[in-house]
Amino acid sequence: MNREWSELNKAMQEKLRRESTFAEGLDDLFTLRKQLMEMLDSFETELSREDFSAMPFPNAKGYHCKTIAYSIWHIFRIEDIVAHTLIRGDEQVFFGGNYQKRMGAPIMTTGNELVGSEIAEFSEKLNLQELYSYIKEVKDSTEKIIRELPYGGLKKKIPGERKEALLALGAVSTDESAAWLVDYWCRKDIEGLIRMPLSRHWIMHTEACLRIKSGLK
Repeated sequence: MNREWSELNKAMQEKLRRESTFAEGLDDLFTLRKQLMEMLDSFETELSREDFSAMPFPNAKGYHCKTIAYSIWHIFRIEDIVAHTLIRGDEQVFFGGNYQKRMGAPIMTTGNELVGSEIAEFSEKLNLQELYSYIKEVKDSTEKIIRELPYGGLKKKIPGERKEALLALGAVSTDESAAWLVDYWCRKDIEGLIRMPLSRHWIMHTEACLRIKSGLK
């Protein structure tokens, strides 16, 4: 893991545990996310359209077996679901902004259920300009939600009705490769969701993108 990102992530987690350092912890979180977003933004200007759909390591065991376009989609579909449906209990950016149509996406899920060539085919269909519009809107809206959280709200669990609302939306595939996510998220408190997926998940998949980029010809 990138040392600077790892240290920021560790410092953020420690500071969020204490009310006296809670605000500093949020600052660290937003600094980390800013750095990661800058890296994702750099792909838009540095890479070709074909690069976003390339799979230089299709048989790898890690997250770098995917594509860059898929990885970006995956990070932010999960964030949108968690921040809006589970934490805030309001409409996802994806639905409110009609982003499925705007991006030309054949799915509305996190993409966990896609494998092999399905990932490349999915990636080729995405409108990258709209994908980047989506991820920036999700990032900003998530950070607004987090800024409004009181320290005492971090230990709140996700209400059962929000889990039911998520299941009703169909935003997570019922395939066994994805269905586990719902229970995984809903067992966490809000602090746990900030740690994963709203910070560490970004690091994991951004680093995978960098490995994919390193393998491009």
